[in-house]
Order: sequence, then C-alpha cells, then structure tokens
Amino acid sequence: MLVLGLISGTSADGIDAGLVEISGRPPRLRTHLRGFACFPYPAPVRREVLRIASGEAAPVADISRLNFLLGELFSRAALAACRRWRISPRRVALVSSHGQTIHHQGAPARHLGLRGIRATLQIADPAVIAARTGIPTIGDFRPADLAAGGHGAPLVPFVDYLLYRHTRRGRVALNIGGIANLTAIPPGAAPRRVLAFDTGPGNMLADAFAARLSAGRLRCDRDARIARRGRLEPALLAAMLADPYFRRRPPKSAGREQFGGEFLERALAVAQGAALRPEDVMHTLTLLTPVTILDAVRRWVLPRMAVDDLIVSGGGVHNPLILSQLRAGLPGAKFISSGEWGVPEDAKEAFAFAVLAYESFHRRPANLPSATGATRHAVLGKLCWP
Repeated sequence: MLVLGLISGTSADGIDAGLVEISGRPPRLRTHLRGFACFPYPAPVRREVLRIASGEAAPVADISRLNFLLGELFSRAALAACRRWRISPRRVALVSSHGQTIHHQGAPARHLGLRGIRATLQIADPAVIAARTGIPTIGDFRPADLAAGGHGAPLVPFVDYLLYRHTRRGRVALNIGGIANLTAIPPGAAPRRVLAFDTGPGNMLADAFAARLSAGRLRCDRDARIARRGRLEPALLAAMLADPYFRRRPPKSAGREQFGGEFLERALAVAQGAALRPEDVMHTLTLLTPVTILDAVRRWVLPRMAVDDLIVSGGGVHNPLILSQLRAGLPGAKFISSGEWGVPEDAKEAFAFAVLAYESFHRRPANLPSATGATRHAVLGKLCWP
C-alpha cells in the first residue's frame, strides 16, 4: 500500500506530509519513504491554532470552524504533495491524518463528579480529507488508547520498536519536536519491555520566546543564534526544573497544558525579577530541553539498560546547542540521525503515523501499553470513506 501520513505537531508550524510504501505485517513489516514535504500554515491560521491550544477561552463555534478549516488545509496539502511527487491520488490507498492537537490530558482526573476522565482533541476533520482527496482516511488515533486506560501518547514507540530493535544493542529513539519524547528499547526486548514517555518541552519554549522577542517575525531561534550569545542562568533553570512533571514516573505524556504559555510566563517572571538579558533567557530555555532529557535517561532508562545508540529526530536535531549538550551527557552512546536509516529527521512523525494507519486499516492494534499505560492493546483511529 501507498499511505500518505499527515501531521501538524505541537509547534503548529504547518502540515508535514510523508508518502510511505508499506507491505507485510509485524514483526516483518517492510517500509520505504517515497517522499516528504512540509506545507506551512498561513500566519492567521497558526495564530488561531496557538491561541486555542494555549487554553485561552474560545467559543465552541470557533473550535468547530477551525476543525473543518484545517480539514480543508490538510486536504490541500495531501493533493499538493501528490502533485509534487507526480503521483496520482488514485494510487494512494490510504491517508493517515494525526491532525492538530489542541488539547491533551492523558492522566485521569475528576470531572463533573466522575472520576478517571481522560481527554484529548485533535482537529482537521478526517471526513473532509476523505471527501476532498477521494482517498479513505484514518484520523483521531489517540482516543482508543485513552479508552483502554492509557495516556493516548506516545504512539510513535510502536514504530520505533519495529524500526530500531536490536538483539545486542540498547537503543533510545529520541524525537525533539515541540515536546521531547523517547523510546528505550533494551537488547532483544519483547514489546512489553519497551519504555517510552514524553520527557518535557522540546522546542516549544524557545520557539515561543523567539516569537515574542521578534514581535512574531521569528518562528524559532534558528541554529541557536540567540541562545549561543547568552549563558546559563542557574536560578532560572532551577525554577523551571521544580515542576513536578520531571519527577513523575512513566508512563506520562505532556503538551501545552504543562509547558505552554503559563509555564513560559512563570519562567519569564523569574527572569524579569533577576533582570536577565534576553539572550541569557533564551540560552537557559534552550538548555532545559537537553537537561530534562538527560535527567529522564538517568532516572528511568539507565537502571534498565545501557544506551549504546541514540537515534535522534525532530526539529530539535537542528539546534547545535541541544545536540552538543546531549553528546556531552551521553559520551558512551553512538549518535545516529534517523535520516541515516531512511527516515529524515523532520519526516519521522508523518512516517510513523502512516505506519499506524496501515496497521489500523488491517484491524491490528498499534499501541504499546508499556509506553502509554493502557491496560490492553487497541486498534487506533477512525476510518472515513470518500
């Protein structure tokens, strides 16, 4: 099958599209990435996504309209990708759309008198995508895992295990997007021994601060140009590390609810009180990512396994300050870009959700309960026919 994976991540930069040729079934699944492209959101759309995802009160009508508007944009991205790769949409068997997360609460909580309520919402309606492209579309992957008692995230570890397991080497697949997450695969591990979780913020805080410093002109601190002019401020780092999420045991998942606007405002209040320079604030916000990744590895991974290989992907791979700190903190590990093994760093999640949809289409479960905390395996997603 040719499966077209679509996703917009926590940073809401735009729509990633990956065309994947897939055959077989686990554990002998065969995959080949045929093409990858990214289609940026129009600026007003990105602002609205970030506004609603930040938890700012919004009329339900605004959320509903944005759901259908993103469905149209995801459809256009899918068709534009096919044109770019000179592939007729009729040759694509399936579209996989993760959509755009605007709320995620993986941990159970009481709501309106009922205990154990978990909630997640990804928008970009898959029925619109199916109708506009003429291709069966699977979307809304996370609720099935939540219904099975899981956090609904991370889901990519299912694909990490298929790609990276090894009989003799302990491997960690690390993805640094808006949120950073890792998958730890011990040598010769069965799926139930895989450990995976969100470590905390990835690029999210530095991206938001870059936008603030530039009055919206910058989407990120490219090549850590601002951060590298600054220095670490220990008091600010300590204030951020006091967040209890970092000490919580896996399984766990995070998003803007934990590390969005409110977290950044608290950090900037500390910075303002200490009269810190903007470049020092950026340096410290950036270093929070590798510090919390390395702390998570020390707390939860190293007691189980040695890290022989660290396979890195996501936008954070392009940040030299993050990568240099990770290399210094894991001197015995071999660093490998996911691109060296056929999946470019920026294409990893689009690729992964194409694989998840392939499994769902064949009615096979594609969550890892050891990663999400679910009580059972679950077939993910909802299928919409054109």
